[in-house]
This record gives sequence, C-alpha cells and structure tokens, in this order.
Amino acid sequence: MHVSRCDWARNDLAIRYHDEEWGVPTHDDRRWFEFLVLEGAQAGLSWDTILKKRDRYRVVFDGFAPEVVARYDGAKIDALLADPGIVRNRQKVQAAVRNAVAFLKVQEEFGSFDDYIWRFASGSPIRNAWRSISEVPARTEQSDALSKDLKRRGFTFVGTTICYALMQATGLVNDHLVGCFRHAEVVGHPSGR
Repeated sequence: MHVSRCDWARNDLAIRYHDEEWGVPTHDDRRWFEFLVLEGAQAGLSWDTILKKRDRYRVVFDGFAPEVVARYDGAKIDALLADPGIVRNRQKVQAAVRNAVAFLKVQEEFGSFDDYIWRFASGSPIRNAWRSISEVPARTEQSDALSKDLKRRGFTFVGTTICYALMQATGLVNDHLVGCFRHAEVVGHPSGR
C-alpha cells in the first residue's frame, strides 16, 4: 500500500521522524531544548545529518537537560568538540551552552519554556494547507518575531529560518502537505491545544 507523505522524507530515518514526530505539538521543556540545540546544529547542514547524530547528542548533552548543559565548562566543551558523533563546530556547541542559560531564564520568567514559546502561535498550532513543498516558506512573521525575541533574551543560532524549522518540527505550525497522510493526523493529535 502506497502512503503519501511529504517529499523530504526519503530515507528510513527521515520517514520514521516524519511519520512519528515532525509537526506533532510539543509541550515538554526538555524536548524544546533538544530541538533548539539540534536545529542550531543543523544550520548549513542537512537534517539527515542531524538525525543520524541525534542519539549521540542525547548521550553527550546529558539528555538535553538545560540545567546541566548550562553548567558546561571549557573542558566539557573541548570534550564535545573531540566527539565525532556530533557536529564539531565550536560556535554551535558554545551556543548550546549559552542557550541553556537563556532557556533557564525563560523558564523562570514564564513558568516553562512551553508557555513562553506557544505565545508565538497564539496558543495553538498554525494550520497551513500547502499542496507543494515549493509553497512552504523558509520564514514567516511569527518566526521573525520569535527569532528577534530569542536573540533579545541572549539566545544564539536562532535566526528566523532556524526558528521556522523549529516551529515546523515542534508543531507550532502544521506544514505537512495536505496530500500527506500526517496532515490530518497531526491536526487531531491529543497533544495539540
């Protein structure tokens, strides 16, 4: 039986990610931090590269616990940069640590990162109805606003394109194509608001 899905899901890892995770509304702060780190690491690379390294990231970044990552020192950063299982880019690794500190401040101010970030989608997923991948934007007014606000709060590697990819991955927007079997499933997902 042929299943119609978004064009970008072309290999086993991407298909599983697309079918099980991408676009599902996220409400877990640790998951938010994971996606912030991974989307920042992806800048300039393919998402497939990040998916292949994701399990190693979970190990070396202490399960993406922001309170732990925020305390990483120079020795820990050097150890991470020596690990071939992750993207060994000093700026991206340092950004993950800086972003953990900023993430904790957001949690303190808003009660959770989840409460903070869903404001950029007015509290519920933005449901798009793209028919072709060529229609899907790389950025929107909402991703511009999120990027600007995150930068103001001390986050780095959070340009508008990265923010839009984050919004897509975590269900702030539903960018599954209307012909994709996941488009309707994600709309009815129980973790939506």
